[in-house]
Amino acid sequence: MDKLIAQALTGAHTPGAAVALIVDGRPWLEQGAGYRDLAQTEPLPVDARFYLYSITKTLIAIAVLQLVEQGPLTLDDPLREHLPAVPLEERVSVRQLLQHTGGLPDYGGLQNYTEAVRQHPGTPWTEKEFLAHTLSGGLHFPPGTGWSYSNIGYLLLKQLIRRLTGRSLQWALHEHLFAPLGLSHTFVAGSPADSDELTPGYSAFFNDEERLEEISGRYHPGWVSHGVVISTAPETARLFHALFAGHLLPPHLLAQMVVPVPVPVTHPLFVRPSYGLGLMLDPDSPYGLIAGHGGGGPGYDTAALHFADVGGREVVAVVLANAGRPLAMDLAFRLVEQ
Repeated sequence: MDKLIAQALTGAHTPGAAVALIVDGRPWLEQGAGYRDLAQTEPLPVDARFYLYSITKTLIAIAVLQLVEQGPLTLDDPLREHLPAVPLEERVSVRQLLQHTGGLPDYGGLQNYTEAVRQHPGTPWTEKEFLAHTLSGGLHFPPGTGWSYSNIGYLLLKQLIRRLTGRSLQWALHEHLFAPLGLSHTFVAGSPADSDELTPGYSAFFNDEERLEEISGRYHPGWVSHGVVISTAPETARLFHALFAGHLLPPHLLAQMVVPVPVPVTHPLFVRPSYGLGLMLDPDSPYGLIAGHGGGGPGYDTAALHFADVGGREVVAVVLANAGRPLAMDLAFRLVEQ
């Protein structure tokens, strides 16, 4: 395992990674590998904290499904029934937002978004500005007729949670996920001050020289429109184990999360790339159903995956790396294959 992780870090030009494996419900590996810094002077501890980036979508989906369980909404409710001020004329449902079938556009590929982050990394767009920059052009397709990944859909789900609970996403995830599981190092980042909790993250995003530089103190978490969670590898693994062990949702809603919608892409690790409710899925994997999420952005690359059947064992694999270069998903698979 040590050799495998070291080779992956070297190949991706990444200083360090924290990894955690849970096998049949028991912690099997919790390890920090490599270094916190580019100079390789300080080893990366296992409890190093990272932005999870889009792994946060899975946690938002759990919170929404908990509201479904409690009764204030259903998966097929039109969003405008609960958020009438949203600038959407089309009938987009909660389920379609969760599974990216609502036709909503995204901002990740917009030149003005990239320029804004580079020029003003500490001053993110407001929610109103995110919506204005994306929804003004209309939907990509009629709701329910296609699939297109959209961070904006999850921004709207964050607003839905706030509307139905009267509280913030930070409160909702802490009260209903993190606190019940005893996760003391996991929280929704709210301001640049929260970057003090992070292990240094390295990225070439802010320069044109492909030169890695430390960005955690410069990048405001508000540039992730739907919110971004900070966590450790062991605590992220506990979250995903708790989900699939049935500790966070009743069986019928967990079953809804893993209903696969085909994704029109190919993937080197997924046999049949699919998406559920806040979960990347592969229903045709040789390891049974794979369900989880990856995340990437300035400074960090992350993956958290649940493998239903690895030689008869149930495995949760989490890899959190401290450079914004592809590493985590591939390494999670390679660790499981060992």
